[in-house]
Amino acid sequence: MRPTLLSLKRSLLTVAVLFTTTASAFVYADTPTHTMMGDAPSVPKNIVILIGDGMGPAYTSAYRYYKDNPETQEIEQTVFDRLLVGTASTYPARVSGYVTDSAASATALATGVKSYNGAISVDTDKQTLPTIMEMAKKQGLSTGVAVTSQINHATPAAFLTHNESRKNYDEIASSYLNTDADVMLGGGQKFFPHELIQQFEAKGYRYLSDFSQLDTVTEPKVIGLFAEVQLPWAIDEVGAHKLSKMTTKALELLSQNEKGFVLLVEGSLIDWAGHNNDIATAMAEMDEFANTLEVVEQYVRQNNDTLMVATADHNTGGLSIGANGEYSWKTDIIRAVKSSPAKIAANAISSEHWQDEVISKLIFELSDNELTQLSRARMQGQDVMETAIKKLVDNRSNTGWTTGGHTGMDVQVFASGPASKLFSGYQDNTDIALKIMSLLPKKAKSSAATTQVESNK
Repeated sequence: MRPTLLSLKRSLLTVAVLFTTTASAFVYADTPTHTMMGDAPSVPKNIVILIGDGMGPAYTSAYRYYKDNPETQEIEQTVFDRLLVGTASTYPARVSGYVTDSAASATALATGVKSYNGAISVDTDKQTLPTIMEMAKKQGLSTGVAVTSQINHATPAAFLTHNESRKNYDEIASSYLNTDADVMLGGGQKFFPHELIQQFEAKGYRYLSDFSQLDTVTEPKVIGLFAEVQLPWAIDEVGAHKLSKMTTKALELLSQNEKGFVLLVEGSLIDWAGHNNDIATAMAEMDEFANTLEVVEQYVRQNNDTLMVATADHNTGGLSIGANGEYSWKTDIIRAVKSSPAKIAANAISSEHWQDEVISKLIFELSDNELTQLSRARMQGQDVMETAIKKLVDNRSNTGWTTGGHTGMDVQVFASGPASKLFSGYQDNTDIALKIMSLLPKKAKSSAATTQVESNK
Protein backbone atom coordinates (compact mmCIF):
# COMPACT_ATOMS: atom_id res chain seq x y z
CA MET A 1 0.00 0.00 0.00
CA ARG A 2 1.41 3.40 -1.00
CA PRO A 3 1.88 6.00 1.73
CA THR A 4 -0.86 8.21 0.27
CA LEU A 5 -3.43 5.42 0.53
CA LEU A 6 -2.28 4.56 4.04
CA SER A 7 -2.60 8.21 4.97
CA LEU A 8 -6.13 8.36 3.55
CA LYS A 9 -7.14 5.22 5.42
CA ARG A 10 -5.77 6.58 8.72
CA SER A 11 -7.41 9.95 8.08
CA LEU A 12 -10.81 8.36 7.72
CA LEU A 13 -10.30 6.38 10.92
CA THR A 14 -9.18 9.50 12.75
CA VAL A 15 -12.17 11.52 11.61
CA ALA A 16 -14.43 8.72 12.86
CA VAL A 17 -12.72 8.78 16.24
CA LEU A 18 -13.03 12.54 16.38
CA PHE A 19 -16.74 12.43 15.62
CA THR A 20 -17.20 9.92 18.42
CA THR A 21 -15.20 11.97 20.91
CA THR A 22 -16.38 15.46 20.13
CA ALA A 23 -19.79 14.62 18.67
CA SER A 24 -21.02 17.47 16.52
CA ALA A 25 -18.07 19.70 17.37
CA PHE A 26 -16.10 18.68 14.29
CA VAL A 27 -17.79 20.87 11.69
CA TYR A 28 -16.69 23.00 8.79
CA ALA A 29 -16.28 26.31 10.57
CA ASP A 30 -13.67 28.99 11.11
CA THR A 31 -14.17 28.97 14.88
CA PRO A 32 -14.56 26.01 17.25
CA THR A 33 -17.92 25.17 18.72
CA HIS A 34 -18.32 25.15 22.48
CA THR A 35 -19.14 22.37 24.86
CA MET A 36 -22.13 22.18 27.18
CA MET A 37 -19.80 22.80 30.14
CA GLY A 38 -19.11 26.51 30.05
CA ASP A 39 -17.02 28.30 27.45
CA ALA A 40 -14.26 25.72 26.95
CA PRO A 41 -14.10 24.92 23.21
CA SER A 42 -14.23 21.31 22.08
CA VAL A 43 -11.82 22.06 19.23
CA PRO A 44 -8.68 24.11 19.96
CA LYS A 45 -7.69 27.37 18.35
CA ASN A 46 -4.04 26.92 19.32
CA ILE A 47 -1.96 23.74 19.36
CA VAL A 48 1.39 23.24 21.08
CA ILE A 49 3.32 20.09 20.17
CA LEU A 50 6.17 19.19 22.53
CA ILE A 51 8.71 16.48 21.73
CA GLY A 52 11.22 15.15 24.20
CA ASP A 53 13.75 13.81 21.73
CA GLY A 54 14.82 10.29 22.76
CA MET A 55 12.64 10.46 25.88
CA GLY A 56 11.55 6.84 26.30
CA PRO A 57 9.51 5.73 29.35
CA ALA A 58 12.63 5.02 31.42
CA TYR A 59 13.53 8.71 31.22
CA THR A 60 10.26 9.92 32.71
CA SER A 61 10.42 7.25 35.43
CA ALA A 62 14.03 8.13 36.18
CA TYR A 63 13.10 11.80 36.34
CA ARG A 64 10.43 11.06 38.96
CA TYR A 65 13.01 9.44 41.22
CA TYR A 66 15.61 12.09 40.40
CA LYS A 67 13.21 14.79 41.62
CA ASP A 68 11.90 12.81 44.61
CA ASN A 69 12.29 14.38 48.03
CA PRO A 70 14.07 11.72 50.13
CA GLU A 71 12.85 13.42 53.31
CA THR A 72 9.25 12.31 52.68
CA GLN A 73 7.62 8.87 52.54
CA GLU A 74 5.79 9.80 49.36
CA ILE A 75 7.38 9.68 45.92
CA GLU A 76 6.06 12.87 44.41
CA GLN A 77 4.47 12.99 40.98
CA THR A 78 5.98 15.04 38.17
CA VAL A 79 4.36 16.91 35.32
CA PHE A 80 4.82 13.78 33.20
CA ASP A 81 2.76 11.71 35.63
CA ARG A 82 0.11 14.42 35.74
CA LEU A 83 -0.33 14.74 31.97
CA LEU A 84 0.09 11.10 30.90
CA VAL A 85 -2.76 9.90 28.66
CA GLY A 86 -1.40 7.17 26.39
CA THR A 87 1.39 5.54 24.41
CA ALA A 88 2.56 5.52 20.80
CA SER A 89 4.54 3.17 18.60
CA THR A 90 7.44 4.70 16.69
CA TYR A 91 8.53 2.24 13.97
CA PRO A 92 9.47 3.77 10.58
CA ALA A 93 8.46 2.59 7.08
CA ARG A 94 9.08 -1.11 6.46
CA VAL A 95 12.20 -0.36 4.41
CA SER A 96 13.92 0.89 7.60
CA GLY A 97 12.81 -1.92 9.91
CA TYR A 98 11.55 -1.41 13.46
CA VAL A 99 13.92 1.17 14.94
CA THR A 100 13.36 4.74 13.83
CA ASP A 101 15.66 7.72 13.65
CA SER A 102 14.56 11.26 14.50
CA ALA A 103 13.88 12.19 10.88
CA ALA A 104 11.48 9.35 10.13
CA SER A 105 9.72 9.74 13.47
CA ALA A 106 9.41 13.51 13.05
CA THR A 107 8.05 12.95 9.55
CA ALA A 108 5.42 10.62 11.01
CA LEU A 109 4.52 13.18 13.70
CA ALA A 110 4.44 16.06 11.22
CA THR A 111 2.66 14.41 8.27
CA GLY A 112 0.89 11.27 9.47
CA VAL A 113 2.86 9.10 7.02
CA LYS A 114 5.61 6.54 7.67
CA SER A 115 8.87 7.06 5.81
CA TYR A 116 12.46 5.86 5.75
CA ASN A 117 15.13 6.78 8.28
CA GLY A 118 16.66 10.08 7.22
CA ALA A 119 13.56 11.39 5.44
CA ILE A 120 12.46 14.96 6.09
CA SER A 121 8.72 14.98 5.32
CA VAL A 122 9.03 13.03 2.09
CA ASP A 123 7.56 9.58 1.51
CA THR A 124 9.46 6.44 0.56
CA ASP A 125 9.41 7.61 -3.07
CA LYS A 126 10.94 10.93 -1.92
CA GLN A 127 7.78 12.85 -2.78
CA THR A 128 6.88 15.75 -0.48
CA LEU A 129 4.20 15.29 2.16
CA PRO A 130 2.04 18.14 3.53
CA THR A 131 2.95 18.96 7.12
CA ILE A 132 0.88 20.20 10.05
CA MET A 133 2.71 23.53 9.88
CA GLU A 134 1.99 23.96 6.16
CA MET A 135 -1.69 23.14 6.66
CA ALA A 136 -1.89 25.60 9.54
CA LYS A 137 -0.29 28.34 7.44
CA LYS A 138 -2.82 27.83 4.66
CA GLN A 139 -5.60 28.45 7.16
CA GLY A 140 -4.02 31.69 8.33
CA LEU A 141 -2.55 30.38 11.60
CA SER A 142 0.87 31.43 12.86
CA THR A 143 3.60 28.81 13.23
CA GLY A 144 6.82 28.51 15.16
CA VAL A 145 9.53 26.25 16.55
CA ALA A 146 11.63 26.47 19.72
CA VAL A 147 14.35 23.83 20.13
CA THR A 148 17.66 23.27 21.90
CA SER A 149 19.41 21.75 18.87
CA GLN A 150 20.10 23.66 15.68
CA ILE A 151 16.77 24.77 14.21
CA ASN A 152 17.53 22.89 10.99
CA HIS A 153 17.94 19.57 12.82
CA ALA A 154 15.71 16.61 11.95
CA THR A 155 12.68 17.28 14.15
CA PRO A 156 12.04 20.97 13.46
CA ALA A 157 12.98 20.44 9.83
CA ALA A 158 10.33 17.77 9.33
CA PHE A 159 7.63 20.15 10.57
CA LEU A 160 8.80 23.08 8.45
CA THR A 161 10.22 21.76 5.19
CA HIS A 162 11.09 18.78 2.98
CA ASN A 163 14.34 17.05 2.03
CA GLU A 164 15.38 13.56 1.04
CA SER A 165 18.12 13.59 3.70
CA ARG A 166 18.32 15.07 7.18
CA LYS A 167 22.06 15.52 6.58
CA ASN A 168 21.50 18.26 4.01
CA TYR A 169 21.71 20.93 6.70
CA ASP A 170 22.57 23.80 4.38
CA GLU A 171 19.72 23.02 1.98
CA ILE A 172 17.30 22.73 4.88
CA ALA A 173 18.44 26.06 6.34
CA SER A 174 17.96 27.82 3.00
CA SER A 175 14.53 26.27 2.54
CA TYR A 176 13.30 27.93 5.74
CA LEU A 177 13.05 31.17 3.75
CA ASN A 178 9.98 29.71 2.07
CA THR A 179 8.21 28.46 5.19
CA ASP A 180 7.00 31.86 6.45
CA ALA A 181 7.29 30.48 9.98
CA ASP A 182 6.70 33.32 12.41
CA VAL A 183 9.10 32.23 15.16
CA MET A 184 12.26 30.11 14.88
CA LEU A 185 14.36 29.85 18.03
CA GLY A 186 17.29 27.57 18.87
CA GLY A 187 20.86 26.96 17.75
CA GLY A 188 22.50 26.67 14.35
CA GLN A 189 24.51 29.79 13.51
CA LYS A 190 26.96 27.53 11.68
CA PHE A 191 24.34 26.73 9.04
CA PHE A 192 22.98 30.26 8.49
CA PRO A 193 25.74 32.39 6.90
CA HIS A 194 25.53 36.16 6.79
CA GLU A 195 24.15 36.16 3.24
CA LEU A 196 21.29 33.85 4.25
CA ILE A 197 20.50 35.93 7.32
CA GLN A 198 20.31 39.00 5.08
CA GLN A 199 17.70 37.22 2.98
CA PHE A 200 15.65 36.52 6.10
CA GLU A 201 15.92 40.16 7.12
CA ALA A 202 14.81 41.21 3.63
CA LYS A 203 11.65 39.16 4.20
CA GLY A 204 10.93 41.05 7.40
CA TYR A 205 12.55 38.80 9.98
CA ARG A 206 14.41 40.16 12.96
CA TYR A 207 17.61 38.21 13.58
CA LEU A 208 18.85 37.49 17.10
CA SER A 209 22.31 36.11 17.80
CA ASP A 210 22.45 36.68 21.55
CA PHE A 211 20.00 35.15 24.00
CA SER A 212 19.72 38.41 25.95
CA GLN A 213 18.06 39.97 22.89
CA LEU A 214 15.06 37.68 23.24
CA ASP A 215 13.43 39.88 25.88
CA THR A 216 13.41 42.83 23.48
CA VAL A 217 11.25 41.11 20.85
CA THR A 218 7.62 42.23 20.88
CA GLU A 219 6.29 40.91 17.59
CA PRO A 220 6.95 38.22 15.00
CA LYS A 221 8.71 37.52 12.65
CA VAL A 222 11.90 36.45 14.39
CA ILE A 223 14.76 34.01 13.85
CA GLY A 224 16.96 33.53 16.90
CA LEU A 225 20.15 31.46 16.64
CA PHE A 226 21.86 31.37 20.02
CA ALA A 227 24.73 28.93 19.45
CA GLU A 228 26.96 27.61 16.68
CA VAL A 229 25.15 24.26 16.78
CA GLN A 230 23.39 23.09 19.96
CA LEU A 231 22.52 25.28 22.92
CA PRO A 232 24.70 24.66 26.01
CA TRP A 233 23.83 21.70 28.22
CA ALA A 234 21.31 22.68 30.89
CA ILE A 235 23.57 21.20 33.58
CA ASP A 236 26.27 23.72 32.62
CA GLU A 237 23.87 26.70 32.79
CA VAL A 238 21.99 26.22 36.03
CA GLY A 239 19.01 28.56 36.19
CA ALA A 240 19.26 29.67 32.56
CA HIS A 241 16.03 27.86 31.54
CA LYS A 242 16.60 28.64 27.88
CA LEU A 243 14.01 26.26 26.44
CA SER A 244 11.40 27.51 28.92
CA LYS A 245 12.16 31.12 28.05
CA MET A 246 12.11 30.50 24.30
CA THR A 247 8.77 28.75 24.68
CA THR A 248 7.33 31.58 26.77
CA LYS A 249 8.41 34.12 24.16
CA ALA A 250 7.09 32.00 21.29
CA LEU A 251 3.68 31.72 23.00
CA GLU A 252 3.64 35.47 23.55
CA LEU A 253 4.44 36.25 19.93
CA LEU A 254 2.28 33.62 18.26
CA SER A 255 -0.77 34.42 20.37
CA GLN A 256 -0.98 37.80 18.65
CA ASN A 257 -2.70 36.04 15.75
CA GLU A 258 -6.43 35.94 16.50
CA LYS A 259 -6.87 32.95 14.19
CA GLY A 260 -4.54 30.84 16.32
CA PHE A 261 -1.17 29.14 16.04
CA VAL A 262 0.76 25.87 15.98
CA LEU A 263 4.00 25.74 17.97
CA LEU A 264 6.57 22.94 18.04
CA VAL A 265 8.83 22.74 21.11
CA GLU A 266 11.64 20.18 21.30
CA GLY A 267 13.84 19.17 24.20
CA SER A 268 16.42 18.11 21.65
CA LEU A 269 19.35 17.44 23.95
CA ILE A 270 17.67 14.70 25.98
CA ASP A 271 18.47 12.54 22.98
CA TRP A 272 22.02 13.82 22.64
CA ALA A 273 22.73 13.04 26.30
CA GLY A 274 21.20 9.60 25.78
CA HIS A 275 23.47 8.93 22.82
CA ASN A 276 26.35 9.89 25.10
CA ASN A 277 25.08 7.54 27.84
CA ASP A 278 25.34 10.53 30.18
CA ILE A 279 22.77 10.17 32.96
CA ALA A 280 23.55 13.39 34.85
CA THR A 281 23.32 15.52 31.73
CA ALA A 282 20.19 13.67 30.58
CA MET A 283 18.39 14.31 33.88
CA ALA A 284 19.26 18.02 33.71
CA GLU A 285 17.82 18.16 30.18
CA MET A 286 14.73 16.33 31.44
CA ASP A 287 14.38 18.91 34.19
CA GLU A 288 14.39 21.77 31.72
CA PHE A 289 11.91 19.96 29.46
CA ALA A 290 9.67 19.40 32.50
CA ASN A 291 9.91 23.12 33.30
CA THR A 292 8.87 23.86 29.73
CA LEU A 293 5.92 21.47 29.94
CA GLU A 294 4.78 23.34 33.04
CA VAL A 295 5.05 26.66 31.18
CA VAL A 296 2.76 25.32 28.46
CA GLU A 297 0.47 23.63 30.98
CA GLN A 298 -0.01 26.96 32.72
CA TYR A 299 -0.69 28.65 29.37
CA VAL A 300 -3.37 26.04 28.64
CA ARG A 301 -4.99 26.70 32.03
CA GLN A 302 -5.11 30.41 31.28
CA ASN A 303 -6.16 29.93 27.64
CA ASN A 304 -8.76 27.17 27.44
CA ASP A 305 -8.73 27.28 23.64
CA THR A 306 -5.22 25.76 23.57
CA LEU A 307 -4.33 22.07 23.22
CA MET A 308 -0.95 20.74 24.28
CA VAL A 309 0.27 17.32 23.10
CA ALA A 310 3.66 16.01 24.21
CA THR A 311 5.48 12.82 23.33
CA ALA A 312 8.89 11.42 22.40
CA ASP A 313 9.98 10.62 18.89
CA HIS A 314 11.76 7.44 20.04
CA ASN A 315 13.81 6.00 22.89
CA THR A 316 17.56 6.56 23.07
CA GLY A 317 20.32 4.67 24.84
CA GLY A 318 18.34 1.81 26.38
CA LEU A 319 18.49 3.50 29.81
CA SER A 320 17.87 1.20 32.77
CA ILE A 321 17.02 2.35 36.28
CA GLY A 322 19.26 -0.06 38.16
CA ALA A 323 22.14 -2.21 36.94
CA ASN A 324 25.00 -4.49 38.00
CA GLY A 325 22.65 -6.97 39.65
CA GLU A 326 21.77 -4.53 42.43
CA TYR A 327 18.20 -3.57 43.32
CA SER A 328 19.17 0.05 43.72
CA TRP A 329 19.31 3.36 41.86
CA LYS A 330 21.14 6.13 43.69
CA THR A 331 19.83 9.51 42.65
CA ASP A 332 21.97 11.32 45.22
CA ILE A 333 25.02 10.43 43.13
CA ILE A 334 23.42 11.81 39.98
CA ARG A 335 22.23 15.00 41.65
CA ALA A 336 25.75 15.53 43.01
CA VAL A 337 27.18 16.01 39.52
CA LYS A 338 27.42 19.79 38.99
CA SER A 339 28.74 19.98 35.43
CA SER A 340 28.50 17.86 32.31
CA PRO A 341 31.17 15.14 32.13
CA ALA A 342 32.30 16.80 28.90
CA LYS A 343 33.02 20.06 30.73
CA ILE A 344 34.59 18.31 33.72
CA ALA A 345 36.89 16.38 31.38
CA ALA A 346 37.88 19.50 29.43
CA ASN A 347 38.77 21.34 32.63
CA ALA A 348 40.64 18.33 34.01
CA ILE A 349 42.79 18.10 30.88
CA SER A 350 43.78 21.76 31.09
CA SER A 351 44.32 21.95 34.86
CA GLU A 352 47.39 20.88 36.82
CA HIS A 353 45.17 20.36 39.86
CA TRP A 354 42.78 18.18 37.92
CA GLN A 355 41.84 15.99 40.89
CA ASP A 356 40.49 18.99 42.80
CA GLU A 357 38.63 20.07 39.66
CA VAL A 358 36.93 16.68 39.28
CA ILE A 359 36.05 16.31 42.96
CA SER A 360 34.57 19.83 43.10
CA LYS A 361 32.14 18.95 40.31
CA LEU A 362 31.20 15.44 41.43
CA ILE A 363 30.64 16.36 45.09
CA PHE A 364 31.30 12.85 46.33
CA GLU A 365 34.47 11.22 47.57
CA LEU A 366 36.54 9.21 45.12
CA SER A 367 38.42 6.09 46.13
CA ASP A 368 42.11 5.66 45.39
CA ASN A 369 41.21 3.11 42.73
CA GLU A 370 38.77 5.53 41.04
CA LEU A 371 41.36 8.31 41.05
CA THR A 372 43.90 5.95 39.49
CA GLN A 373 41.44 5.02 36.74
CA LEU A 374 40.71 8.68 36.04
CA SER A 375 44.44 9.49 35.97
CA ARG A 376 45.04 6.82 33.35
CA ALA A 377 42.07 8.06 31.31
CA ARG A 378 43.34 11.65 31.49
CA MET A 379 46.62 10.63 29.91
CA GLN A 380 44.66 9.29 26.90
CA GLY A 381 42.88 12.54 26.15
CA GLN A 382 39.64 14.41 26.74
CA ASP A 383 37.25 11.92 25.13
CA VAL A 384 38.59 9.01 27.16
CA MET A 385 38.49 11.13 30.31
CA GLU A 386 34.84 12.07 29.65
CA THR A 387 33.89 8.41 29.15
CA ALA A 388 35.66 7.46 32.38
CA ILE A 389 33.72 10.08 34.32
CA LYS A 390 30.39 8.89 32.88
CA LYS A 391 31.21 5.29 33.74
CA LEU A 392 32.17 6.33 37.25
CA VAL A 393 28.78 8.01 37.73
CA ASP A 394 26.98 5.00 36.21
CA ASN A 395 28.76 2.55 38.47
CA ARG A 396 28.17 4.62 41.60
CA SER A 397 24.46 5.19 40.80
CA ASN A 398 23.73 1.75 39.27
CA THR A 399 22.65 3.27 35.96
CA GLY A 400 22.62 0.99 32.93
CA TRP A 401 22.67 1.54 29.16
CA THR A 402 22.24 -0.98 26.34
CA THR A 403 23.27 1.12 23.34
CA GLY A 404 24.61 4.43 22.12
CA GLY A 405 21.80 4.51 19.56
CA HIS A 406 18.02 4.24 19.51
CA THR A 407 15.72 1.39 20.52
CA GLY A 408 12.33 0.42 19.10
CA MET A 409 10.16 0.61 22.21
CA ASP A 410 6.89 2.53 22.44
CA VAL A 411 6.89 5.99 23.98
CA GLN A 412 4.45 7.89 26.17
CA VAL A 413 1.91 10.52 25.15
CA PHE A 414 0.89 13.47 27.32
CA ALA A 415 -1.95 15.92 26.67
CA SER A 416 -4.13 18.64 28.14
CA GLY A 417 -6.73 21.05 26.82
CA PRO A 418 -9.61 20.77 24.34
CA ALA A 419 -9.75 17.43 22.47
CA SER A 420 -6.94 16.02 24.63
CA LYS A 421 -8.95 12.82 25.15
CA LEU A 422 -8.33 11.98 21.50
CA PHE A 423 -4.79 11.01 22.44
CA SER A 424 -5.73 8.52 25.16
CA GLY A 425 -4.64 4.89 24.99
CA TYR A 426 -2.43 3.23 22.42
CA GLN A 427 -1.85 4.84 19.03
CA ASP A 428 0.81 5.00 16.35
CA ASN A 429 2.91 8.14 15.97
CA THR A 430 1.19 8.79 12.63
CA ASP A 431 -2.15 8.81 14.44
CA ILE A 432 -0.96 11.69 16.59
CA ALA A 433 -0.31 13.76 13.47
CA LEU A 434 -3.60 12.85 11.84
CA LYS A 435 -5.58 13.69 14.96
CA ILE A 436 -3.87 17.07 15.19
CA MET A 437 -4.51 17.71 11.49
CA SER A 438 -8.20 16.91 11.99
CA LEU A 439 -8.34 19.63 14.66
CA LEU A 440 -7.00 22.37 12.41
CA PRO A 441 -9.65 24.90 11.25
CA LYS A 442 -11.64 24.09 8.14
CA LYS A 443 -12.82 26.49 5.48
CA ALA A 444 -16.36 27.71 6.12
CA LYS A 445 -18.99 26.64 3.62
CA SER A 446 -20.06 29.49 1.40
CA SER A 447 -23.64 30.74 1.72
CA ALA A 448 -24.20 29.90 -1.95
CA ALA A 449 -23.13 26.31 -1.40
CA THR A 450 -25.34 26.06 1.66
CA THR A 451 -28.33 27.41 -0.31
CA GLN A 452 -27.69 24.86 -3.09
CA VAL A 453 -27.58 21.99 -0.58
CA GLU A 454 -30.86 23.17 0.98
CA SER A 455 -32.55 23.45 -2.44
CA ASN A 456 -31.54 19.89 -3.32
CA LYS A 457 -33.25 18.42 -0.23
